Amino acid sequence: MTALPFDGAISAFYDDPANAGLKDAIKAAGKNDVIDPTYPYRKRMERDTYEETLSALQLELSKLQAHVRNTGARIVVLFEGRDAAGKGGTIKRFREYLNPRSARVVALSKPSDRERGQWYFQRYIDHLPSEGEIVFFDRSWYNRAVVENVFDFCTHNERAVFFRQLPRFETLEIDEGIHFVKLWLNVGQAEHLRRFRARERDPLKQRKLSSIDVEGLRRWDAYSESIEETFDLSHSPTAPWTILRSDDKRRARIAAIQAVIHTLDYAGKDTNVAHAPDPAICGGPDIWNA
Repeated sequence: MTALPFDGAISAFYDDPANAGLKDAIKAAGKNDVIDPTYPYRKRMERDTYEETLSALQLELSKLQAHVRNTGARIVVLFEGRDAAGKGGTIKRFREYLNPRSARVVALSKPSDRERGQWYFQRYIDHLPSEGEIVFFDRSWYNRAVVENVFDFCTHNERAVFFRQLPRFETLEIDEGIHFVKLWLNVGQAEHLRRFRARERDPLKQRKLSSIDVEGLRRWDAYSESIEETFDLSHSPTAPWTILRSDDKRRARIAAIQAVIHTLDYAGKDTNVAHAPDPAICGGPDIWNA
């Protein structure tokens, strides 16, 4: 197989003496161990428990989609977080048994020359749901808040304008009757690096990597600063953030589905399944540094 341009870059970061602490933590952890010592569980969720719980939640999602189609409701779910935080896998579990005609994923590539000349929010508006639709944004307009800021893809003034306009933009969606959920998946630094190394070494997963991802490893602190600032400027009672600690992907997927469905009413809802997510790994921005 032809080597990708960033082959070896992640291993080089891993072997850098400056990152010895991360390397030691990864080497000391077993396959099912959670590395971050602040995470409330030492082992990831057992597979049987996970699959049983996920299956029950996916049935609830099917009920919810039927309700959305029958009532003309509209739902938007944003998935944000660092690369390898688990966004794609979580979205996959949401959509696995839903009808794709009315439950679609929006994952926009970098803007075209024409889009760069538009109002920043403009290209996202066309992807908002119509009646009876659920839309999952795999990254969203929050690119400007974090990724574009960290890599200097926007100016400080452009970002400041974004934050000034953001509350009104999201309030307009809510006033329009769209049920709006913002999920942020947060992963510890050592687990983040462990997942990147697994991608680098697996030819079938290398497609998930880009030069931006690799450079992002070196900009961990800059990402963290931008993320915390984003929470400060965009978390509100009207459009709150739900933070999911995703060091254990299985628990994070379960909590993400629960976070979306437990506040919604729909026919046949099983409240024993569609209850609030585990508060030890899911909450507001205060859980970010827990």
